[in-house]
Amino acid sequence: MSDSRKRHEALLYHAKPKPGKIEVIPTKKYATQHDLALAYSPGVAEPCLEIAKDKNNAYKYTSKGNLVAVISNGTAVLGLGDIGPEASKPVMEGKGLLFKIFADIDVFDIEVDTTDVDKFVETVKAIAPTFGGINLEDIKAPEAFEIERRLKEELDIPVMHDDQHGTAIISAAALKNAIEITQKDISKVKIVVNGAGAAAISCTRLYVKLGAQKENIVMCDSKGVIRKDRDNLTSQKEEFATNQNLNTLDDAMQNADVFIGLSMGNVVTPEMLLTMSKDPIVFAMANPTPEIDYDLAIATRDDIIMATGRSDHPNQVNNVLGFPFIFRGALDVRATKINEEMKLAAVYALADLAKRSVPEQVNIVYDEVSLSFGREYIIPKPFDPRLIYEIPPAIAKAAMESGVALEPISDWEKYREELMDRSGSGSKEIRMIHNRAKSNKKRIVFAEADHLDVLKAAQRVHEEKLGLPILLGRKEVILELKEEIGFTANVPIFDPKTDEESERRNRFGDAYWKSRQRKGRTLSEAKKLMRERNYFGAMMVNENEADALITGYSRPYPSVLKPMLELIEKDKGVSKVAACNLMLTKQGPLFLADTTININPSAKDLVKITQMTSNLVKMFGMKPNVAMLSFSNFGSISTETSNKIKEAVSYIHRHFPNAVVDGEIQADFALNPEMLAKEFPFSKLNGKKVNVLIFPNLESANITYKLLKQVNKAESIGPVILGLSKAVHVLQLGASVDEIVNMAALACLDAQQKEKSK
Repeated sequence: MSDSRKRHEALLYHAKPKPGKIEVIPTKKYATQHDLALAYSPGVAEPCLEIAKDKNNAYKYTSKGNLVAVISNGTAVLGLGDIGPEASKPVMEGKGLLFKIFADIDVFDIEVDTTDVDKFVETVKAIAPTFGGINLEDIKAPEAFEIERRLKEELDIPVMHDDQHGTAIISAAALKNAIEITQKDISKVKIVVNGAGAAAISCTRLYVKLGAQKENIVMCDSKGVIRKDRDNLTSQKEEFATNQNLNTLDDAMQNADVFIGLSMGNVVTPEMLLTMSKDPIVFAMANPTPEIDYDLAIATRDDIIMATGRSDHPNQVNNVLGFPFIFRGALDVRATKINEEMKLAAVYALADLAKRSVPEQVNIVYDEVSLSFGREYIIPKPFDPRLIYEIPPAIAKAAMESGVALEPISDWEKYREELMDRSGSGSKEIRMIHNRAKSNKKRIVFAEADHLDVLKAAQRVHEEKLGLPILLGRKEVILELKEEIGFTANVPIFDPKTDEESERRNRFGDAYWKSRQRKGRTLSEAKKLMRERNYFGAMMVNENEADALITGYSRPYPSVLKPMLELIEKDKGVSKVAACNLMLTKQGPLFLADTTININPSAKDLVKITQMTSNLVKMFGMKPNVAMLSFSNFGSISTETSNKIKEAVSYIHRHFPNAVVDGEIQADFALNPEMLAKEFPFSKLNGKKVNVLIFPNLESANITYKLLKQVNKAESIGPVILGLSKAVHVLQLGASVDEIVNMAALACLDAQQKEKSK
């Protein structure tokens, strides 16, 4: 992607459809006058009076207990420097977004227009009653140290400067594990820290708490090694000044065991690496360009343990592993501060999590056969679903044990369950799909590439490395549109109607006719049909000239589906294909079937639809918990529709007793665990979170998924066609660019899966 296009896309992302990245959403009913009278005057007076009696009641009656302020003056914005408070606001909003999506913490971002320490501290103290915690961000050193110190002393809520402590906590966990792998002694390792800002100082302090010895640490800044005989050192630099006769980074690196980079890119050379001790540990954390390129480093030393701040290499030191979960644990016990015990608890919890067996879901997200503790896996991955329910409890326990928790937790199992409930987020599933697509890119035919939205989607698929687009349509139109949107990549373009494609049309026509000659097709008809892009595109997949096909943007679904069913063979054991929509809801992913193909499936059909949908769920690394829906609950009403559901469930229970499938059941009981447990304690779905809904007919399924999409704004991926032997998928008419991109990524996953099963 060109720099100008990146700039344009970034600006558009922040500006549309409404400016900014976060908003305030009501959490209470407000539809009636009665609701408003409770929300504001006169009803609001009651909680006000209760809080006036005891200010701690603010945690009971307001959002204070789940509200964090992300506060900056914009003096040290990552990669941009001192750009001022207004210019820092997009970064602070982004931090708020991460708090919400990873730990379900609400955020107000606050940009303070002062560089004076006293004024900054005074301002934050004045607004602190609003918040349950304060996250300081992008404040330059040395002022950042003093601001944090004073606020921690003078406020009774958690305060943390993430630039200091976030990187320190994550890198300390990684360092602890790396030293363990190399079988070295942390009290004896020689550590070089390149950088002397807030993050570097905080990291080094935490390493000392882990057992590193100050006499074995050499810190460098832009002037070289920080020596005790240097003039005008800040108190922070004096803390780690050395008496060793070293002057340059090159000097410091000789025989060093550990290099910690918190400085700038490309300052470490291969020659420096070669002078380090056996099994060197190198954390090159400058972003976006590390102190030494990852590939260069591992090519230079085959015994190296390497970490960076980048997501495209193993061992990413990413602050998102820390701050959302640290604040989550602190808020949940109403900690009065984030102390050293809590930070060390985060270090140990992260380090320990990396040593445990990795869930298959994480392997799938990062397209690994089996992630396991070792040189390329020393810290957990950011999308590990266990972070939300492993790290906050460790923080909460440390807060309780160190005496700063005002509301201790007694039922830890219940707390873990509450944390799991907070983590439902569709965006994680989308990221998972995209990550897996990138790992093994497939050739994807876009059959309607002369439509602007389809071409935009193909461009994103190419630029985000989700797949290898093949464009079908009128070539001159596609080239004009490509120029218009700045799609300069040289990707294949085919127009099935042109003379250039006559050889391929004839070849495809012959192959198609051989499969349909006893089903009413003549050879001339078969060859004529190859002029149509859907037939042409499907045959490209059939003939292994492509791996997947996306179509349906500009034509009604049934008319596009028909040629797919004619040309593409069904999977073994499948008599009827079906379709499933993945709905990304606030409660987590829901797979709905059959949404587009089978109008009135029989009991036998429903059994097969359930099996195919369950296989799709497993492809996402989840265990299917299937509710087979009706307007009846377990025989409460006997009709043709409810009875076929009952028959299908009975068959599954007899032949697949370990499958978590039950019905017939009404949707509210299926999705409400309390109602289900109270009324139907015998159900197989008790104690399970339902993630698959099988409908008795297409009408109910189609209406439901479109209602979810429009009313609840749930994102939809699909319809995903189930039961075909090739990765061919038909979009809904007029699908958005995002929907097309997501379907293309899913088609790539489908192609990967079919390749594995051959």
